[in-house]
Formats: sequence, C-alpha cells, structure tokens
Amino acid sequence: MEDDDPSAAGEHVVLADLEKLTAAEMERDYTALLRDPAVPREVPLPSRPESAGVARRVVLAVLRLWGLQQHLEAAELLTGEIVANAVRHAGGRMVGLRLHRRPGWIRVEVRDSSRALPCLILANEAGYESGNGLRIVDAVADRWGADLLPRGKGVWFELKVRERAA
Repeated sequence: MEDDDPSAAGEHVVLADLEKLTAAEMERDYTALLRDPAVPREVPLPSRPESAGVARRVVLAVLRLWGLQQHLEAAELLTGEIVANAVRHAGGRMVGLRLHRRPGWIRVEVRDSSRALPCLILANEAGYESGNGLRIVDAVADRWGADLLPRGKGVWFELKVRERAA
C-alpha cells in the first residue's frame, strides 16, 4: 500500500483478488514481504474480522525471523486489538499492516481509510461490552498513537527492544 492511501494497496491490489487468497497464502506471502527489517513495506488485508488472526500470525512469524521471541505475546495481543478496531470502526474495504524495526524499537501499524482518530475510553460505560481494546494497547505497549494521513489514518504501537551488545 502506498504511504498515504490504504485503499491503493501494494501494486494496486484489488479487493476481489485479495479475497481469493486463503489465510495461509496471505500469511506465507506477507511474512516473506515483511521479513527484511531494512525495507519498510505494507501489506493489505480485507477489512473483515478474520483478518485480525492473519495479522497476528504474520507479526508472530516476522518477529520470530527477527529473533524477537520475547515480544511475541505482547505483539500478538496488540496487533489483534488494533486490526479489530480498524475492521470494526473504519468502514473501509481494506486495511494495511506495516512492521518497522529501528534501533531499540519495533512498531506495528494498521492503516485504514477513516480519518476518525481512536479515543481511549478510561471508564467502562454502562451497556458497553466492548471498548477495552485501546485500554489494553495503552497498558501493554511501550508507546502507541495514531497519525492522520492524507487518505485515512495509521494506528500504531511500539515495543522496546533490548539490543544485544556485539
């Protein structure tokens, strides 16, 4: 997906083509695309509930390739939360998943076509059974936030990485 357009995935991925892929095919292909931490890329996912599971498994596979096993549990949980939020609230047809590693940090970002920024609900409101996703992100992530993009937004979290001395 282009830097600013979640609806223009990769090399002009069409939703109909994306939906022909099985979850296993997406996981295999996207893990291969995202495996190099020096090359930031974004992969498209259809905006449907099962995409959260695909995104979690892709993030787990990439972090294993990067040797970051200590972050698997947190990254899996947080990825599922931000993908589920994008699918539930953004209303678009696709979301984009990005992974980025820089010294001391890993970032997972989900981009969607909505410009409505997420808000953290601090107290459970009567009658709401959901709404805990960003509280979980806030509690587990070292940092998180949302950035407005020309055609949507990106919601991200970061986890601190302890770099090993050479």
